[in-house]
Amino acid sequence: MKVIWVFSLVLAVLLWGGGARAGVLGDRISSFPNWDRKPPIPVAKGDLVYPDWMAGNWNVASTLVDLAAPLAPNIVTPGFEGNRRYLQQPVLFKVRFKPENNNGSILNYKNKRAKNIVADRTFNGLNIAKAYLGDGAVLSVKVDPTNPNRQITVLKGEKQLISIVTARGTETLNPREFVSTEISQQVFRGESDIYLNEVETTTAYRVVGGDKNSDSVSRKIEADQVTAIYLSPQDPDYFAAGGHPVALYRYRLELLPEE
Repeated sequence: MKVIWVFSLVLAVLLWGGGARAGVLGDRISSFPNWDRKPPIPVAKGDLVYPDWMAGNWNVASTLVDLAAPLAPNIVTPGFEGNRRYLQQPVLFKVRFKPENNNGSILNYKNKRAKNIVADRTFNGLNIAKAYLGDGAVLSVKVDPTNPNRQITVLKGEKQLISIVTARGTETLNPREFVSTEISQQVFRGESDIYLNEVETTTAYRVVGGDKNSDSVSRKIEADQVTAIYLSPQDPDYFAAGGHPVALYRYRLELLPEE
């Protein structure tokens, strides 16, 4: 269960930012771990659109660099203390971002007819799941073809992780920096139990090295990300938490172009 908990955080987290120091969302990153409540962001519609410089195939190193339990010792989430063993331990996986045309299909990222840069959620989700759980533990990752904000990860032993993005906000600080926030409802279905929570992922991305439009291997993306866990109304400690996050995880990510 502890491993599944860590994976659910990272999956909700998918790809997340560095260097932002302006704007409401960017300020949220810099104020870690002093988070009091969820940010006021609108209902999620469509997919998360990324800057053009995120298009392409990337090798990712994701490292947990800090964690906090703001309401401890009164409220501590399952697996929190066990997650300390992941501190400063890079996890490697591949991801890709490609343009999406008007009917939702993915095009080659150099296709001039492309409109928006979006994550390849099935490819990314499967690679992240295998990186954290192992190849044999993950059976499939499925994204609702009519709703990119609904994703199901099917795990060995008749287990499922259902993640639904419910709210989203973004900030473009300058041509080389981008911040995104997503809030997701998550349901983990085990053989005999169900666990629900709400996850916020706020990430600041920064393109560094080379030109932001270059395909050169010198170009890379750095990211500073915070994932916050909030209790669901079904949790017996929900009212005691008072809308505050019960766990915070900060990650450092480095994305290098795949050669």
